[in-house]
Amino acid sequence: MNSLLSLLQPYPFERLKQLFADVTPPAQYSAISLGMGEPRHPTPQFIKDTLCNNLEGLASYPATAGDIRLRTAFTDWIARRYQLQLDPVTQVLPINGSREALFAFAQTVIDAAQPDPVVVCPNPFYQIYEGAALLAGATPYYAPSDPARNFAVDWDSVPLEVWKRTQLIFVCSPGNPTGAVMPLNEWHKLFALSDRYGFVIASDECYSEIYFRDEPPLGGLEAAKKLGRHDFRNLISFTSLSKRSNVPGLRSGFVAGDAALIKSFLLYRTYHGSAMSPIVQEASIAAWADEEHVIQNRALYRKKFAQVTPLLAGVMELALPDASFYLWAKVPDALGMTDAEFAKALLAQYNVTVLPGSYLAREAQGSNPGAQRVRMALVADTEECVEAALRIVQFIQSRTA
Repeated sequence: MNSLLSLLQPYPFERLKQLFADVTPPAQYSAISLGMGEPRHPTPQFIKDTLCNNLEGLASYPATAGDIRLRTAFTDWIARRYQLQLDPVTQVLPINGSREALFAFAQTVIDAAQPDPVVVCPNPFYQIYEGAALLAGATPYYAPSDPARNFAVDWDSVPLEVWKRTQLIFVCSPGNPTGAVMPLNEWHKLFALSDRYGFVIASDECYSEIYFRDEPPLGGLEAAKKLGRHDFRNLISFTSLSKRSNVPGLRSGFVAGDAALIKSFLLYRTYHGSAMSPIVQEASIAAWADEEHVIQNRALYRKKFAQVTPLLAGVMELALPDASFYLWAKVPDALGMTDAEFAKALLAQYNVTVLPGSYLAREAQGSNPGAQRVRMALVADTEECVEAALRIVQFIQSRTA
């Protein structure tokens, strides 16, 4: 067996399962889970219909590069969303959801033959970043989020000797779990570091279409253009339909950016067996071409957050995120509980599941930046999310009165 597999840590939801193993939730309360970030709004009917109407695609092997109509659908969307003109032949590729692509991209980029390669990722983070680094033979370095700056990543805290060995950096904007969006000056900083040390930037943007302000979140490619980097040198962005269009089971998205990196990634994916089904390609073309369902989806999240955030803000330290569908809330000090103890007691008393923030981060530089926080995914309908919030308020008040 690959000895690097022994370096992988249990996924947060496996740890949550172990935490709750001896808990019997009260039967008088219906189960409400805010734990998993799985979209639960209905999949648009036109996407389902497109899938059903293109079953003849089962008779064909798909090309790894995807149909040119699909790649053009990507670049057309990029043009509408970011006012960027990309080449559908050389600057985009279909992916089977961002998870597999983020992992595979690290295997493409990392040169383990070089001495002690490093992958820098935010902390807290999406655990695929860590696993991808470890199985590529690299060492993860965890850059902490700064609560004083709405949990923006503190890139300045990364030591010079780490940057010198860095081959890849994962950026998540809007962030999971904090919802923070990286501003242009932060992109300028990372591009300058990339130019100096030669590392590649993987920009995970799967939450880009769920936001609460009038101006949509800045994307990595958009930032590059604003800063005069028209060739997107050493930059690849990852975008998915899962959250945007409520189709996590479709496993569909794309990568875009540096044509040289796209070429190498295509070579890797050809051997990796990552071709997208023709049926999924047709449904994806339809989804990327339609924006009305995305606007409606965003409105549902805005309604939920507008009702839930004020309720919880009365008993917990939290704020409306820049984007994404998570609340990143602080466990009240008055409870005298760790984030894991809070999650366990909340389930035991009110049958509501939240995810301990420490499970989404690592102990690094002397602290775990997820500790004493919990992540709440507001993915259920508004009524259920409001009910969960009311139970959390009751739980906290019953223990602090």
